Amino acid sequence: MFFSIRVIKNLFLDFFKNKNHKVIPSSSLIPSDGTSLFTTAGVQQFIPFILSPEEPPFLRACSSQICFRSDDIEEIGDNFHLTFFEMLGNWSFGDYFKKEAISFAFEFLTKVLQIPQEKLWITYFKGEKGIPEDRETLKIWQNLGIPQNKILPFGAKDNFWGPIGKEGPCGPSTEIHFEINPTHCNLGKECLPNCSCGRFVEIWNLVFMQYNKKNDGHKFQYLPLPRRVVDTGMGLERIATAIQGKTCVFETDLFFQIINEIERLTQKKYSEDKISFRILADHIRSIVFLLAEGIFPSNVEQGYVLRRLLRRSMRFEKKLQGESSFDLLIPLANKVIEIYLPDFPMLSSKQEFILTQIQKEEEKFENSLNDGLKYLNKLLNKKKEKFISGSEAFSIYQTYGLPFEVIEDFAKENNFTVSRDGFEEEFRKHQEISRRGAEKKFGGHGLDRIENQKSQQEKIKITKLHTATHLLHSALRKILGEEVRQMGSDINEERLRFDFSFKRKLTQDEIQKIEDLVNQKIKENLKIKKEKMFLEDALKSGALAFFKERYPREVYVYSIYNPKTKEVFSKEVCNGPHMESTGDLGIFKIKKEEAVGAGIRRIRAILE
Repeated sequence: MFFSIRVIKNLFLDFFKNKNHKVIPSSSLIPSDGTSLFTTAGVQQFIPFILSPEEPPFLRACSSQICFRSDDIEEIGDNFHLTFFEMLGNWSFGDYFKKEAISFAFEFLTKVLQIPQEKLWITYFKGEKGIPEDRETLKIWQNLGIPQNKILPFGAKDNFWGPIGKEGPCGPSTEIHFEINPTHCNLGKECLPNCSCGRFVEIWNLVFMQYNKKNDGHKFQYLPLPRRVVDTGMGLERIATAIQGKTCVFETDLFFQIINEIERLTQKKYSEDKISFRILADHIRSIVFLLAEGIFPSNVEQGYVLRRLLRRSMRFEKKLQGESSFDLLIPLANKVIEIYLPDFPMLSSKQEFILTQIQKEEEKFENSLNDGLKYLNKLLNKKKEKFISGSEAFSIYQTYGLPFEVIEDFAKENNFTVSRDGFEEEFRKHQEISRRGAEKKFGGHGLDRIENQKSQQEKIKITKLHTATHLLHSALRKILGEEVRQMGSDINEERLRFDFSFKRKLTQDEIQKIEDLVNQKIKENLKIKKEKMFLEDALKSGALAFFKERYPREVYVYSIYNPKTKEVFSKEVCNGPHMESTGDLGIFKIKKEEAVGAGIRRIRAILE
């Protein structure tokens, strides 16, 4: 029986819902806690429940989480690696443990998805570093009927998770592998799960957090956790590969629609250049979803990764189309939106922004790409050794803006190697030089990002500007209308930058009215109240939250109000920090108003 990707996802969520799991919506690709650039696994939004001594709001949960892993960019083109993907997962927070988790997984795979049991191979933790072998897991699989020769022990590298840092929750895991091809590779009987030949694909990882790794001052100890946690993850595209009888993720039903669109646009066959087709298909999907988060291509943080994907895509677009101008990414982005709109309706409202940003980046990069590749070609022709040093690669990156991957791809096509370590060392040196004089950025999610050497005075400046941002947001909606929506913000100790949706340039009269209203509220010395509540209750109370998918279940709400009349001027979901009252902010001054994209305006302002 054929199961589409969409059907597999719905079957999974329905299955665990019937097992008394709460279905949790996917969180944003950008973690709200700021600990990492991207959401890389389904468990990230549940970390507070694992680490907190308080009982979580639910004991069982399941989700289909959108994820992005930038570490895998260089791997794209093989059978299974992706940058953007969906991760199916189920969790237990102190409720069921190994027996139930393994039984649920086995039932879903063999009964619901009807995978033949003989296609499944299992790995489990063999014991290492003083931690005993996970024989409990071994026996559970045996009792389910998996033969002994298909339940294999592996070390911590493959079958032990965590902790996230040096200390914390961790535990053994068991992985379920699907046998794609019954034929051994040249390793013969040693061709087993975790072999790199592609005979097997890991489809589901079940992690059993039962230890708390602690340092007693002399050595690390693995102590029992008071509340044991089950954390599982199954790549949606990978399980679809197994179910649909394919040998790679790019040939599954939703992905192959993108491959077919590339064939139509280029008049070339997928079989002619599978690597280029796969890279384009993977990257355009990631680009669409990163842009849908409101990320702008840039040279820092998430924006830098997005720019790398865009420019690498343009490189392979050129490879497929020769010297013709860029005309693939826009129609491919439209195709991705069309395919994924039923599951991600927010793509509709983001479509104009997505296409505008792609077009702007194409216009910016086209000449640089052509000039950079010409320079690279000349450099290779001059060299006696087939090697590009890190400093040479970094010089090309700085001069032409070619990401390392573009340089490396071009070099490989000409049988050259490039020093990645050398490039990264040069990049680190450059960052260190830049960091000394750069502005220290601060968004809306944590004062802890500010480096320790920042003075208290600078922290106060940032806190004042953060409060002023809330006043500005409310003033914009009151002067221009409630269709205004926050699209992004950036704050440092000198100024605030606020992006918002609006279709035209503001008049000088409107700018003055906005500025005057903010200053009026500063003079009124409004009070600022912080409340903790469930996101659902926060929205019902009237709090603004335009990035709902980024927030955890419990949030903080900041209200700026008149203590005498109780009139609320601003109420937003936010993680702070804020001043206690507006009277301490100073004089608010708008320095610039400009367009940054189709239907998106930007205000830069200061406090004097």
